[in-house]
Amino acid sequence: MNFGKRATSKKRNALTSRSTMVGNKAHVSFLRVIFASLIAVFVLCACTGFGAVRGLIDNAPEISDVNIMPIGAATFVYDTEGNQIQKLTAPNSNRMPVTIDQIPLDLQHAVVAIEDERFYEHNGIDIRGIIRAGVKGITTGHFSEGASTITQQLLKNNVFTGWTHESTVERFKRKFQEQYLAIQLEKQLKDKNVILENYLNTINLGAGTYGVQAASHRYFDKDVQDLTLSECTVLAGITQNPTKYNPITHPEDNAERRQKVLKNMLEQGYITQEQHDEVLADNVYERIQQTEAETADDNSVYSYYIDELTKQVIQDLQDQKGYTSQQAYNALYSGGLQIYCTQDQNIQQICDEEYQDPDNFPSGSQVSLDYALTLKHPNGEEENYSKEMMKAYFQESDSDFTLLFDSEEDAQPYIDSYKEHLMADGSTVVAEKAIYTPQPQSSLVVMDQHTGYVKALVGGRGEKTASLTLNRATNTLRQPGSTFKIVSTYAPALDVCDKTLASTYEDEPFEYEGGRPVKNWLTNSYGGTTTIRDAIINSVNVVAVKCLTEITPELGYEYLKKFGFTTIYDYKEINGKIYSDVRQPLALGGITLGVSNLELTAAYAAIANEGTYTKPIFYTKILDSDGNTVIDNTPETTSVIKPSTAYLLTSAMEDVVKEGTGTRLKLSGMPVAGKTGTTSGYNDVWFAGYTPYYTCAVWAGYDDNEKLPKSGIYRSYHQTLWKKIMGRIHEDLKEKDFEMPSTVEKETVCATTGLRPNAGCPTITEYFDKTTLPTKRCNKHSNYRRSDDTESNNESSGSNQREENTNNTTPPTTGENPNGNNTNNNQPENPNGNTGDQPGGNTGQPGTPEEPTTPTPPVEGGDQPGGNTGDQPGGDTPQPGT
Repeated sequence: MNFGKRATSKKRNALTSRSTMVGNKAHVSFLRVIFASLIAVFVLCACTGFGAVRGLIDNAPEISDVNIMPIGAATFVYDTEGNQIQKLTAPNSNRMPVTIDQIPLDLQHAVVAIEDERFYEHNGIDIRGIIRAGVKGITTGHFSEGASTITQQLLKNNVFTGWTHESTVERFKRKFQEQYLAIQLEKQLKDKNVILENYLNTINLGAGTYGVQAASHRYFDKDVQDLTLSECTVLAGITQNPTKYNPITHPEDNAERRQKVLKNMLEQGYITQEQHDEVLADNVYERIQQTEAETADDNSVYSYYIDELTKQVIQDLQDQKGYTSQQAYNALYSGGLQIYCTQDQNIQQICDEEYQDPDNFPSGSQVSLDYALTLKHPNGEEENYSKEMMKAYFQESDSDFTLLFDSEEDAQPYIDSYKEHLMADGSTVVAEKAIYTPQPQSSLVVMDQHTGYVKALVGGRGEKTASLTLNRATNTLRQPGSTFKIVSTYAPALDVCDKTLASTYEDEPFEYEGGRPVKNWLTNSYGGTTTIRDAIINSVNVVAVKCLTEITPELGYEYLKKFGFTTIYDYKEINGKIYSDVRQPLALGGITLGVSNLELTAAYAAIANEGTYTKPIFYTKILDSDGNTVIDNTPETTSVIKPSTAYLLTSAMEDVVKEGTGTRLKLSGMPVAGKTGTTSGYNDVWFAGYTPYYTCAVWAGYDDNEKLPKSGIYRSYHQTLWKKIMGRIHEDLKEKDFEMPSTVEKETVCATTGLRPNAGCPTITEYFDKTTLPTKRCNKHSNYRRSDDTESNNESSGSNQREENTNNTTPPTTGENPNGNNTNNNQPENPNGNTGDQPGGNTGQPGTPEEPTTPTPPVEGGDQPGGNTGDQPGGDTPQPGT
């Protein structure tokens, strides 16, 4: 380098030259601009960041509005003794909240140790945890380690509930707001235990459980407060991934996570080395599997009773509280309600045991097939195939084919053949279901007539494999047969038409208004002069139809409505045709659609309850989670018939059991009143009866409306069920008689006319409402006529019985009414078309008085669906369960 004078001078001149000075100034200016720009950008970024932060904070929920309480809790149902019998939950509401003092310290410490070790120290966010997670993410390239505190997780689960479907931007926003609210929440509460309690009641712990109490019951079948340290560490290990660490399905993964829990607890001073080692030596997973085997199916399928209870609760929440259907559903399954039902567990157990006893059912029972198939065709389209489609396929070659088989093995070839046909084009199976149901079927309802409480209910025989399935006791409509005679005809006749049990009718050839004959199944013949009592005892069709014709079907229909029947109609359009149940066959149960067992039971319970109808209820009250009353289900009552009428019907129906069509239904040491019912095609058989304590109705028949075979006990097993069940229910109950009201009096009358007897009259002693006691004296059997009896020629004390010539043994001509009214008056033919072959009269018991000697072939009826075809009133009913 040249350091000479000349070189130095040259350099000095260059540095001080004008061009150099200008260049230096420009460089400095440029640096100043850059610096100023950087400051501006920084300020701008700071302002933007501050604005963004301010915006995120402003958009965060107000801390005063934040609710950290668990969302969704299980509803519990309790029986009449206060015992818990059912838990109702939605998929994310299987939660049973408990207080912090009920949660073991070991469980609290285990969760804190694995989820948030500085929980008791931080102010809502863990700065050290955030830094640690950040460093690990930078060094490994995977930002998978969480730094959320328990407080933040509580807010995420109960406030930011949509986090499972958020984008990256939304996740950043939510994380920031979580941290902000976590600080605010801890400032507001100043109690870590409140946060921990709500967190432990909120978290998802796998297997459909939410909260530590529900999980404790699911995995260990015990309350959370009874958990051991070993069991506590199992639950604490689930929280990070409820599916992966489920101790039932993935015990190995849970065990590995549990070791981490124990290690953290030991390092953080919550347990000793000795406790650590003892827990590792405990074979807790074996106990979990044992609990799973014992309790997995408990309450998983609702009973028929609970099915109906849930329907009523949802409907009542809408009707009484104004809920929408969705709100009612949410309240029932997620509202933490307490429902007190009317079910008596002892009575229900008796019913279930008898329905599970194969000896109570026909030995040749069959099975019906409910089949569904989904196929994927070669073109990629999926198609569903139902049991109706399967039935139609086989009926193309065999018109008599049904889905009724002697066994499951017998049904399988038909399934295979049908699948082979459908899959011939190369289709593949997507889904397939085959459910077999024992046939014939039955249903039962037991009510306390004094309260309206439904004590027990059976919706069908066989294993119940799913909740909310067909309930034959409440959803299926079947023809009631002769059980309807009591409520449609004799109740109104005795109540307001001055009829008495001694009123007589001629049991003789008789026709409906359309000309179709009414027949009896008793002997396929006629019995002549018959009292109403005897007509009830022997289920005489002709008398019932004559009586209803006289008092009018309109009155019978009106009383049926009062008795609570909702499936009868004075006017109904079906498939473009108009139908009406206000017809003469109403006397014999010939109606369009049929009735449910529940409504028939309630109607008979009204008679047993001195004529007061009580709408059947399945629960008494509903409380919320705080014990406040949501619904007080006070029974609705209506006076249908007078107490005297109820007693008269009861007295007659006692004789049904003592000497009539229901003699097999006698109970030792307890009076029974009831009525048999059989449709003439033997599609439905019934017995509806009661004691001074309970009312019970049993139905039997095939689901597909097939005729019950005459052999064996097919036509009488319903009576066996009724007698066995009611006998066991009344074993320890004190015997007592039906109470006779003061308005009823016993009197001796002429057996033929029902009037006050003369010396030559055959007499009977009968019960009367005091207002219908006969005042006229019979002159039919007298050789003289008193002056005060001159008006009695054509009267029979309310029976309107025509005077008979005692020397005339020729019966009245067919179609002539005993009153002298011609029934063939060109009125329109009744579509029900019941010939009166005693539908409902036959109990189905071979050899009983009600058994027809020669079955009469069906007579084609009118257009009324379900109408009486003669031998089968209501024989062509809509498919049960529709």
